[in-house]
Amino acid sequence: MSYTVGLTGNVIILFLTIIDPGLNKPMYFFLGLLSFLDIWCTSATIPKMLSSYVTQSKVISYYGCVFQMLFLTWPLGVELLLLTVMAYDRYIAIGNPLRYASIINRRVCIKTTITILVIGLINSLIHTYFTFRLPYCDDNRINHFFCEIMPLLKLACADIYINEIVVYTSDFMFGICCFLLICVSYVFILKTILKIRSAEGRQKAFSTCAAHLTVVIIFYGTVIFMYVRPSASYFSDKDKVVSLDQLVSLLYAVVTPALNPIIYTLRNEEVKIALKKKINQRLHSTCVWKQYVLALFKEFG
Repeated sequence: MSYTVGLTGNVIILFLTIIDPGLNKPMYFFLGLLSFLDIWCTSATIPKMLSSYVTQSKVISYYGCVFQMLFLTWPLGVELLLLTVMAYDRYIAIGNPLRYASIINRRVCIKTTITILVIGLINSLIHTYFTFRLPYCDDNRINHFFCEIMPLLKLACADIYINEIVVYTSDFMFGICCFLLICVSYVFILKTILKIRSAEGRQKAFSTCAAHLTVVIIFYGTVIFMYVRPSASYFSDKDKVVSLDQLVSLLYAVVTPALNPIIYTLRNEEVKIALKKKINQRLHSTCVWKQYVLALFKEFG
C-alpha cells in the first residue's frame, strides 16, 4: 500500500514539475528530482519484497544482493545531498530574492544534479565494494527485509573494523556535515524571517520552508538513528522477529518516500493549483470526448 501511494504521488509530482509552466522554477526542479529519487529508492527494494511475499521464496542471488545494495545506497546518499541543496535554495529565495534567479538558474540546477549524482554513485560503489569483499559464513540468512550494509556485516567471518570506518566516515560526510549545513541555512532563514515586519509576510516566507523542514526531520532522524550507532547495538536485535533496525529501515526506505509527495502537496499552494488544473483539464477533455461520441451515435443512429 505504501509503495503504491508513494509511487503514484511521486510520479504525479514529477509529471507536474516537467509539464506545468507554472512550476518551471529551481525549487520545483529539485522537488521533481526528490520525487525521482524516492521512486528509485523504493523500486530498489519493494518489488523484490512483494515478489518474495507472493511466491513465499525469500531467496536473493549474490549479485542480486549486490545490485540491490548499490541501487539503494546511491539514491539515499544523493537525497541527503539534495536536501542540503534545497535548504540553500530556500535561503537564497528568502534572504536574497532579487538575485535568486541569477544565482539559482537552470544551468546551476543541472550542474548541481550531475555533481550530487556522481558523488552519491562513488559513495555507493565504495560501500558495495568494501561490504562484498568480505568472506561470509555458512549462515547466509540476512536478518533484514533487503540487502543493507549493517545486516550483511553481521554475517561476515572477518574483522569489519575497516568497514565500520568506511560507514562512519560516510555518515559524517553525508549525515552530520549535510545536516549541519542545513541547520546553518535555517539559522540564516530564521534571522531573515524575523526581520520581516508583517505577520503575513513571515507566515508566507516560513510556509515555503515548512515542507522541506518536515522531510529533513523525518529523513535525517531515521537515517542517523540507523547508522550513527555502535556496531554492538546491531547484533543485540538479531533474535527478534522484527528488530528496531528493520522498522527504521522500512521507515526511511519505504514510508518516508510515500510521505514526501503528501507533505509537499499539502504544504505547497502552487503544486495544489497545478494538480487541480491538470485534473480539471482531464475532466474537461473527458467530457468533450463523451459529447463527441454521443454526437456520432446521434448522427449515425
